[in-house]
Amino acid sequence: MKWTDTYEIVDALIDAYPEQDPKKLLFTDLMNMVCSLEQFEDDPERCGERILEAIQALWIEEID
Repeated sequence: MKWTDTYEIVDALIDAYPEQDPKKLLFTDLMNMVCSLEQFEDDPERCGERILEAIQALWIEEID
């Protein structure tokens, strides 16, 4: 997975962290969670606030 694979990232986050409330996450924590996913293989330096916002928004939408 790459940073641009937001749907795949969100699906993996939901599976890996089923009790996590994405509304309460700091972007630094979210970035670390994504980087720790087994399937994730992109450079952490390529991540920006816009990508993290998109991941967080999609995660919130998916669990609501």
